[in-house]
Amino acid sequence: MTAASGTGLLDEPLAGTASSGEPRRTSRVATIGRRLRAHPLEAVAVLIVIFVIFVAVAAPLIAPANPDTVNFAERFAAPSLSHWFGFDDAGRDVLSRVIYGARTTLSAVAIVLVIAASVGTAIGTFAAVGGRALDELLMRITDIGLSFPPLVLAIGLSAAFGGGLNGAIAAIALSWWPGYARLVRTLVGDTAGKTFVENARVLGVSRARLVLRHILPNALDLLFVQVTLDVAFVALTLSGLSFVGAGARPPSPEWGSMIYEGSQVITSGWWIAVFPGAALTLTAVSFSLVGDLLRGELDPRTRAIMRR
Repeated sequence: MTAASGTGLLDEPLAGTASSGEPRRTSRVATIGRRLRAHPLEAVAVLIVIFVIFVAVAAPLIAPANPDTVNFAERFAAPSLSHWFGFDDAGRDVLSRVIYGARTTLSAVAIVLVIAASVGTAIGTFAAVGGRALDELLMRITDIGLSFPPLVLAIGLSAAFGGGLNGAIAAIALSWWPGYARLVRTLVGDTAGKTFVENARVLGVSRARLVLRHILPNALDLLFVQVTLDVAFVALTLSGLSFVGAGARPPSPEWGSMIYEGSQVITSGWWIAVFPGAALTLTAVSFSLVGDLLRGELDPRTRAIMRR
């Protein structure tokens, strides 16, 4: 993490100003454009991410049917030209449920990451600038959280919260924030020692303004990259909780719950589990590739390796 101090962002006393920020943004866009042209797979991943987000937002407009409408006459109807993904064991349109599943899954993932990143950023920042005693206290609490595998901790917490989608969201957020706290503590600690921060401190800038105006904006590029990468892992964790019965419950149109339902009748209708599984896999892989793309531009260590 100390390599973060090598970015041009951290050495500019007035980061974010129009004179210094605009060329950098233009350079980044150009660099990303060149990388997309050189790596078609990442370009495809970006298009898939945009498409999945569009589907999640526009689900009520593009879904061919209500995801919860039951038609027993169509139970286990195979995919066809009129119903591309077929029907499930309750006679519900699988395509509609997959489309609404994008909205349910991505909304839950977004809530988890906003909560976890916000809590982690606050704790990591206080630990970095609040003095040795506070740093030791907050980091020891963080270490306790990091000592448990996130999935195992999330399963236990979700069960304690009574399960369901809301319980799963709370459980994953509580198991995910320690990683962000540790990352932000390192990034803020590195940035706080920079010359422009020392100059601002000498000029009498208040601690709150120093942190909010000078330190955090220059320290959180890698946090944004980590959040993007974590979309895939949180989505898989959420679906994993639903699959073992500790997350979203039927008939909720959530991909993990749909995969579980389909796995129970896989011999009668393979498509019931395969299509939501394919959607989950494609989304997770695409977000991971987009995260790697951003890391290649924002992480100086990765950027240095790529330019050799």
